[in-house]
Amino acid sequence: MKTELQKCLDGEIFNTSDKEIQKIIHNARRLTKDYNLLKSTDSEQRLEILTELFGNIGDNVNIDTPFYCDYGRHISVGNNVIININCTFVDCNKIEIGNNVLIASNVQIYTATHSTDVNERLVANWEAKSGLPFFRTFAQPIKIEDNVWIGGGVIILPGVNIGENSIIGAGSVVTKSIPANSVAVGNPCKVIRTLSNH
Repeated sequence: MKTELQKCLDGEIFNTSDKEIQKIIHNARRLTKDYNLLKSTDSEQRLEILTELFGNIGDNVNIDTPFYCDYGRHISVGNNVIININCTFVDCNKIEIGNNVLIASNVQIYTATHSTDVNERLVANWEAKSGLPFFRTFAQPIKIEDNVWIGGGVIILPGVNIGENSIIGAGSVVTKSIPANSVAVGNPCKVIRTLSNH
């Protein structure tokens, strides 16, 4: 029988109130609080916390504060990555960030989602004593490939893949995957130009 965490990673409806999941979330809250309180010059301790928080972290990674995430362990970061001020990663499912990636301030990455059908989204005859949430949640992974630049205030929604070398314009809401070598902007985010990266 699958654990709730495995259901989460498999893209199935999962219980967000599950004890194992709540333990992971509370640990991430503790670590991000500690991280956000550190001096920006305390690089050794910052790296120690990020190494404990994330599933994987490469070399030359700078994550500015404040930074927030849900689980932490589902985030994988490559080499030479900058994540600027006030970014939020809801990593119920995996968030993979490649090498040489620039993520500007106020970027939000959401793997969690809910059905648009109200009858599927909400639990009928829900009672608090059930120990279950009154809503149903599932999550889809997000991947940001090598050499991508994500502009300020971008929102990336569940299941999105952003292809290598692409640029997402500031303020965009990325609802669908963006191919490699593209400049994409808007809400919903659409490709406006193809780059010739040789």
